[in-house]
Amino acid sequence: KNMIKNMKSFVSGMCETNSYILSDEDNNCVIFDPEGSSAQYINYIKANNIKPLAIMLTHAHFDHVGALRNFLTKRSIKIFKKSNCNEEKYTIGDFNFEVIYTPGHANDQIAFYFAEDKAMFSGDFIFKESIGRCDLPGGSEPDMAKSLEKIKTYAKDIVIYPGHGDKTTIGYELENNEFLR
Repeated sequence: KNMIKNMKSFVSGMCETNSYILSDEDNNCVIFDPEGSSAQYINYIKANNIKPLAIMLTHAHFDHVGALRNFLTKRSIKIFKKSNCNEEKYTIGDFNFEVIYTPGHANDQIAFYFAEDKAMFSGDFIFKESIGRCDLPGGSEPDMAKSLEKIKTYAKDIVIYPGHGDKTTIGYELENNEFLR
């Protein structure tokens, strides 16, 4: 099943963070990096009669978790973050994805790869024509270099949905991102 056709993106907060909600045909959804006001997510969920199954956190920087606390009281929502998942494949509801460790910007940075959709939610690991900064606490240039080498092994037509800015593809980044050359 292709989930990307049922995706809603939000840009929130002072850092203009991208958050995403993917929903399936059974009215379930997963939420990526809920930032800003939780009302925007809750209103969208109620208006579309969808049920959150999971929160996917690419990393725990303040600008990616601002609305998280309002979802923590709902016991049926699983939270995927580096501290509680391995670098492997998962299924929750109809959502099939792989967790990829991509440290460098943060030591808890992970990406979520949906192979059936050729979509990767990268957080602040990789952006269009750039990468996440490595000079913040928990950042590491050597770790970032290893993560960039890892991402080069994935298909060029995978669409990257980053934590900030416009979406891109791995192929575009291999040709246009100085950090991947």
